[in-house]
Amino acid sequence: MNTTHPIFLRPAAWLAAALLGTLTACAMPGAGGPAPLVGSEWLLEDLGGSAALDRVQATLAFPEAGRVAGHGSCNRFFGSYTLMNDRISLGQMGSTRMACAGPVGEQENRYLAALGKAERVEVQGSTMLLHVQGMDKPLRLRRIKP
Repeated sequence: MNTTHPIFLRPAAWLAAALLGTLTACAMPGAGGPAPLVGSEWLLEDLGGSAALDRVQATLAFPEAGRVAGHGSCNRFFGSYTLMNDRISLGQMGSTRMACAGPVGEQENRYLAALGKAERVEVQGSTMLLHVQGMDKPLRLRRIKP
């Protein structure tokens, strides 16, 4: 009988291998999957280097896995998203069609365009950084619902 075969390794070696695998999985980004976003809602504070307008709420909510909704600045929007580790992609979105003139309308257009080009998400405590294709600085949002 060959006792050097892996199946005959000592129990302590098997335990060490299992523990190492568990610790490695916990340290991997996104090991918890999309759960941290589901049920959360965020308020836009900075739109790629420009402060969000005062008294205008642009939000981003994740009401359930794969669904996104929010307030663009004057219209409500809704759509889908996919998340794999820290990579995020927002799908086709729909919105209400109220007229938004001036700075509010401009912010909404920039915000919705940025969401459509989102590539990566970082959550650091109560702050979300949403990295967007073509923007030097990420969107910065603050958590307003768990």
